[in-house]
Amino acid sequence: MPCADLISIVITTYNRSGALACVLHALESQSDLHFEVVVADDGSADDHQAKIQSLQAKSALNITHVWHPDVGFTASQVRNLGVAASKGNYIILLDGDCVPESDFVARHRLLAEKGCFVNGSRVLLNKQFTEKVEGGLIQLFSRSFLVWIYRWMAGQSSKALANFRLPDISIRKQAAFKWKGIRSCNMSVYKSDYIAVNGFDETFVGWGHEDADFVLRLHNAGLCRKNGFWSTEVYHLWHRESSRDMENVNAQLVRERIATKQIRATVGYEESLTRTNVRVSSKR
Repeated sequence: MPCADLISIVITTYNRSGALACVLHALESQSDLHFEVVVADDGSADDHQAKIQSLQAKSALNITHVWHPDVGFTASQVRNLGVAASKGNYIILLDGDCVPESDFVARHRLLAEKGCFVNGSRVLLNKQFTEKVEGGLIQLFSRSFLVWIYRWMAGQSSKALANFRLPDISIRKQAAFKWKGIRSCNMSVYKSDYIAVNGFDETFVGWGHEDADFVLRLHNAGLCRKNGFWSTEVYHLWHRESSRDMENVNAQLVRERIATKQIRATVGYEESLTRTNVRVSSKR
């Protein structure tokens, strides 16, 4: 992907200011700075909104804040709103508790390829280590591989080779749809392809499998999954699991769509463009 092309990083967030601050701090230290940030806020309370505005004002990054009212876990809807507010022709989807390495944007740019989307990878951190990171006691990015081996041996990290890198090799490509390992917390796609499948499907409510549905419909549209292991890892801060009351319902809907070969979201990006209960604030 050409260096001149603007990338839009759409970050989902909900009432977790400390984690979001860590993510934005890491983005300020990227080796590739040709990107904008859209913070897609899934109905956070006033104090979190105020913190975002403070971060927005202080940061050197170009940050847009998109907010809509809290009606429960609606990750699909808020991602669509974030992409709708973006200006780049390539989208990186990132969660507000996933801290990127300093070459994160550069690696996504390297792996970007027409006819493909990139399914990123993550390193899970434990609770105690996460608390130190959010407390400002530890910086995650730009550390040596020996540091990550130690953290893995200490049980702080799920991977020993967290910042090991491999080039853009052919084994990354996965032509067939596979449910395993889908990571919407770290994924990238050309905006034109996002729009072609009508983005995330907002009929998926509650936690679970809206990302599998998105990936399935990209496959149905003819795109190839490219896995970003050992290239695009993010450090996933620990959190309590969300309610999984809707997981089985959502999973069944994905299974039905495997059979029907559906491409476009039933309610998605196109519908998000007409929403009137959305607040958008850009950095002045």
